[in-house]
Amino acid sequence: MARIPAEELERLKAEIAVERLVESAGIELKAAGKDLLGRCPFHDDREASLVITPAKNLWHCFSCQIGGGPIDWMMKAKGVSFRHAVELLREGELALPVGPVKGGRIRVLAAPVSFDANDQALLAETIGYYHERLKQSPEALAYLTRRGVNDAQLIEHFRIGFADRTLGLRLPEKTRKAGSEIRSRLQKIGLWRESGHEHFNGSVVIPIIAPSGEITEVYGRKITEGLRPGTPLHLYLPGPHRGVWNEAALADHQEIILCEALIDAMTFWCAGYRNVTASYGIEGFTADHLAAFKRHGTTRVLIAYDRDEAGDRAAEKLSKQLLGEGLDCYRIQFPKGMDANEYALKVTPASKSLGLVIRKAQWLGKGEPQPIHTTVATPPAAVAIETAAKEEVAAAAVLPAESAPIPSVEVPDAAPLPCAALPASPVPAMAAVEVEARVQGEEIVIPLGDRRYRIRGLAKNLAFDVLMKVNVLIDRGEAFHVDTLDLYSVRARNSFVTQAARELNVTEDVIRHDLGKVLRKLEEHQEKQIEKTLQPVEKAAMPADEQHEALDLLKDPHLLDRILADFTRCGVVGEENNKLIGYLAATSRKLDAPLAVMVQSSSAAGKSSLMEAVLAFMPEEDKVQYSAMTGQSLFYMGAMDLKHKILALAEEAGAARASYALKLLQSEGTLSIASTGKDPETGKLVTQEYRVDGPVMIFSTTTAIDNDEELLNRCLTLGVDESREQTRAIHQLQRQKRTLDGLFARETKSRILKQHRNAQRLLRPLAVRNPYADALTFPDGRTRLRRDHEKYLTLIDTIALLHQHQRELRSAEHDGERIEYVEVTLGDIEVANRLAHEALGRSLDELSPQTRRLLEMVASMVETQCAAQAITRTDYRFSRREVREHAGWSDFQVKMHMHKLEELEYVLVHRGGRGQSFVYELLYDGAGRDGKPFLMGLIDAHALKQTYDGKKEHRKPHLEHPSSPQVASMEHGGNEPKISPNAVNIGSSRETAKKNGKTTSWDESASTQSYPPPLAAAGLQ
Repeated sequence: MARIPAEELERLKAEIAVERLVESAGIELKAAGKDLLGRCPFHDDREASLVITPAKNLWHCFSCQIGGGPIDWMMKAKGVSFRHAVELLREGELALPVGPVKGGRIRVLAAPVSFDANDQALLAETIGYYHERLKQSPEALAYLTRRGVNDAQLIEHFRIGFADRTLGLRLPEKTRKAGSEIRSRLQKIGLWRESGHEHFNGSVVIPIIAPSGEITEVYGRKITEGLRPGTPLHLYLPGPHRGVWNEAALADHQEIILCEALIDAMTFWCAGYRNVTASYGIEGFTADHLAAFKRHGTTRVLIAYDRDEAGDRAAEKLSKQLLGEGLDCYRIQFPKGMDANEYALKVTPASKSLGLVIRKAQWLGKGEPQPIHTTVATPPAAVAIETAAKEEVAAAAVLPAESAPIPSVEVPDAAPLPCAALPASPVPAMAAVEVEARVQGEEIVIPLGDRRYRIRGLAKNLAFDVLMKVNVLIDRGEAFHVDTLDLYSVRARNSFVTQAARELNVTEDVIRHDLGKVLRKLEEHQEKQIEKTLQPVEKAAMPADEQHEALDLLKDPHLLDRILADFTRCGVVGEENNKLIGYLAATSRKLDAPLAVMVQSSSAAGKSSLMEAVLAFMPEEDKVQYSAMTGQSLFYMGAMDLKHKILALAEEAGAARASYALKLLQSEGTLSIASTGKDPETGKLVTQEYRVDGPVMIFSTTTAIDNDEELLNRCLTLGVDESREQTRAIHQLQRQKRTLDGLFARETKSRILKQHRNAQRLLRPLAVRNPYADALTFPDGRTRLRRDHEKYLTLIDTIALLHQHQRELRSAEHDGERIEYVEVTLGDIEVANRLAHEALGRSLDELSPQTRRLLEMVASMVETQCAAQAITRTDYRFSRREVREHAGWSDFQVKMHMHKLEELEYVLVHRGGRGQSFVYELLYDGAGRDGKPFLMGLIDAHALKQTYDGKKEHRKPHLEHPSSPQVASMEHGGNEPKISPNAVNIGSSRETAKKNGKTTSWDESASTQSYPPPLAAAGLQ
C-alpha cells in the first residue's frame, strides 16, 4: 500500500480550516469565547453541542462524543475512508448537504478514465493518471531520487507514474453497474486484481511504449521497504512480455547498451547515454528485442547485466545468441556484485564512471570489431574548481608587513561541455596538466616555483567529484603550512589559501592559483587510479624458460617420487607419507570439493614445519595464512577471493571460535550470514548479507588430543613421526645446514620451490573422470565412512589431476556445454590405496598418533618387565615416572596421554601403596601392534585391472575368482562388491614385493615395478 506522507497530512491539517468545512455544510456558528458553537449535523441536535476550536483547528461534539481535525470531519461528513477523505480535501471538495449523513455511496471525485474507451485507450488513460499522481507523490519522487533517476525529462519522456491506491477512489462503487463494468475491464487488461486492488499498488510504474504510441507492457517496482515475505518487488502485466523500452533509440544508434532491468537502463539514460534499452530480467531477452535489433540495423550490443553469478551466466548465454545473429557483443564489467544503478550511485558522476566501464567493455566475439561510438547526449557541467587564473603569476610577490589582505573571488561553474563521443573502445586520455609531479609511495610531491606541495591520502578518494579530502603540506624555504581539507570545498580552500599565504608570506593569488594546478593534477592521478582499480587483474606471463622447466617437472614419469625427493632436497627429512598427502591435498584446491588436512602432534614435534614445507611448494597467490581467527571473521571476508585457495591456520586452537564456519566452508563450499548495519544513504538499520564463496582447501595443525569431532571427520588427519630415529635425522640435517653443502642447498631450494610453484600454476582445474569408479570398494561399517569415502575418491581425482600433462585431455558435449576432463588410471588408484591406509586408517583410529605411540611403548615396557619378573601382565603395576623414564617424554605429555588411555580403558588405575599415589595396570592386549595404520576393504588395483577390457568400460566376468580375506563385503556385513572378491588388500601385494626384494615406487603403474633409487624410504613395509 502506498503510504500518504506525513508531511502531506500535516499540510492538509494546517491549511484547511475546520471552521470553513463546517460552514460550507450550511451550519451556522456563533462565537463563545475562543471557540465557536453550532448544531451537530450527525445527530438530531436541538442545542449547540458542536464545538469548533480555531486555534487548534479541531472540532468536537459533546453529544456524539466524536471529534478530530479536518480529515476526520470529511470522513464523518462524507462517509468515506481515510484515504478517500484525503483525496477529497486535496481536490477541494468541501460542500456538504445539511442533514444526517448515510454511508458514502456516491463518489464525488472525477473518474480519470472514460468508461466507453477501448482497452488500449483505457490503459493509456490509466498510465496517464499514474503519471500525474507521481508528480504529487513525495515518497515516489524520493525513491527515484535515491535511485538517481529523478530526472524531469526522463519522467515526462517515458510517462513514468506511481500507483498510489487512489484509482479505485475515483471509480463508481463496485456495487453499481458502471463500477463493476469498469473494474472488469481494468482486470482484463491486467491493471486490476480479482481481490479488488490495483495490480501495481505502491509501485513506480514504467510503461513500454511502442514507436506507434501503443503501450505494449507495463513494469512496476515496489518502493516500500519491509513488505511481508513473499511480496514480489517487480511486477508486469499478465502474459508474455511484449515490446522494447526506448525503441526509438535503436533507430538512431547502431550501438545499443542492453541492461538487465529498466532502473539500470534509466540510470544510463540520465547519465547521457540515450542509446540504451533493457531486457525483462536475466531471462527476459525476447524475440521482440531481437526483431527490433534487426529492424533498426543494430550492429553492436553492450551487455550491461548485473555483475553477479546469474548476470554473468545470462550475459554469456545471450552473447552466444547475438553473435550467432551476426551482432558484435561486448560485456560491460561492473565491480563484482554490483549492477549499473548501484555502481553509478557509488562512483560519481555517473557520466564519467559509466563512460569508463563502457570504454573498458570486454569484447566477447572473435577478431577485431569495427569501432562504433556511443554518444553522450547531455554531458553534465564540469565541476567548479579553482582554475580561473589562466596565467601563472610571474613571481611570488612578497607582502609588505601591514598590507591589506586581497579579497577572494568565487569562480562560477564552468559552462557545459559540447556534445562529445565516448566510444566503447579506449579513447585517448585528456591532455595532462603541464605540472611536474613525483609519486613517492603514498604521497605526491608537486614543485611550483619556490613552493613545494606534498599531498597524502589521495588513494582513499576513489569516487569522481564526491570528495577530494587530502592532507596538503606547502613549504617555501623554512616556512610551511599543513592542513587536511576537501579540495572540492570552497570554504576549505579559502581557509587554506588565507592561512598558507600568511605563513609563507606570499599573496593569496599565488596560493589560489597553485591550488588550481594541484587539483587538476590530483584529478588526473585519481582518474588513473580508478581506471586501474576497475581493470581486471591480469596474471603476469610466465617466462618461457620457467614454463619449460615446470612442464618438465609435470611430465616426469616418476612425478610423485620426484616430489618427495625435492622435499628432501629442501630440508624435510622423513615423513614420506605425510609430505605426499599434504602436497596432494594442497593440489586438490583446484577441484570443486578439495580435501582438508589436520596435522596432529605434540609440541615441538614439527607439525608447523611440515605444513610450512608443503605450503612453500604452492604459489603465493593461492594461499592465505592466519595465526588465529575470530568466530565471525570468515563471514566477513567477502572482499577477499578464497575460491580455489588454501586457507592455512597455524594452530587449530587459535581458530576454535571459527570452527563452525570452517566446517560449513569445507562441507558446503560457501558461507553466508545476515547481519544488521547502517544504510550509508539513509542511516537506517538494514539487513545486509555477507557471502564468502569457496571451495577452499583448509590446512591446519594442532597439539590437542581431543579435537572437534565434526571438524576432524572432514579432514585427513596426519600424525608427525616422533620417533628417536626421526629426531636423529632432523639433528643431522640441522648440522648439515651449517656446512658448505648446506649453503649450496639454500640456493637449490629456492630454485626447486620456484619450479614447483610454476608447475602448480600450469595445472588447470579440469574435471576428472574415473572409469573404474563403479568397481571401487570401501568399508561401510560406520556413518562417518560416508565422508571418508568421498575423501578417498577425491584423493584419486587429485592424483589424476596432478598428472594431467602426461595424459590425453578428453572432452564431451552436454547441453551445449563442452566439458574437458582427464581420466583416472589404475596407477592412480594404487597410489591412493597406499595413502588411504595412512591418512584414512589414521583418521579412523580412536587414539591420536601420539597417544597410540605411547600405548605401544607402554606395552613394550610391560612385556619386557613381565618377562624379566616371570609374572603375568595382569599382575604388573607401573607408575607415570616409569613411563617417563622409559619413553623419555615430559611429565606434561605423559600425564595428558595416560589420561586419554585411562578414559578409553586401555589402562586401569589402582591406588598405590603410599596412600595418595596411583599405579596403572595395562588392559591393552596388543591388537594392531604392527605399528601401521590400515583401512580394510579397498580393492587391489592389480585385481581391478584383470576385470576390465581394453576400453575400461566392461568387466570380464570370466576372469573373476572366488574369494579373498579382505573385501568390502566381509567388513561389518557390507554389501557384496560389484567386482570379483579376488581383489586383495594392498598390504598383500606389498608383502609379495618385499619377499622378492623389491621396493614399490609411488609412480608404479598397475603392471610395472620401480626399484629403490628415488624413494627407498617410502615407509610402507
